[in-house]
Amino acid sequence: MCKRQSRSISSWLPVAGTGLMIFVIAFPAWASLGGDSASIQADQLQMRGTRQTIPAESYTVHEIQAATGVVVREYISRDGKVFGLAWHGPWPPDMRQLLGSYFEQYVQAAKAQSVSRMGRRPLMIDHPAFVVHLSGHPRAFAGMAYVPGILPPGVRAEEIQ
Repeated sequence: MCKRQSRSISSWLPVAGTGLMIFVIAFPAWASLGGDSASIQADQLQMRGTRQTIPAESYTVHEIQAATGVVVREYISRDGKVFGLAWHGPWPPDMRQLLGSYFEQYVQAAKAQSVSRMGRRPLMIDHPAFVVHLSGHPRAFAGMAYVPGILPPGVRAEEIQ
């Protein structure tokens, strides 16, 4: 009987692996800074949150309220690019998810600043390719990030909050 069960399990492994691969390929990537708007629903699912859309003059804000209390706003230009993000809540959101391709640059910049920063000062990264401001303490974090090069015409960074 054990021999029969092991054959049965081993015959299902390739099928399960193929199914998992199809799921991973078919599931959209998370919306992230500089990415496109097609994956905002994936962010909502990942955060297990509710979403509302707030139209503005030259962009749309998708606000996701997670069950954990974290609120993330994704600023989407008319051409479908995520040009800015803002968040607040009891802890920071998944920065890798939000910053996407900018995450590694963010980590390097944060490490460089940690040497000169003492205490709980805000983290301010003003890189030519992206900007990240993060502040707070346990149970009260807030931040914002944007890509200066893809801000829609007439939109000021101060609008990302």
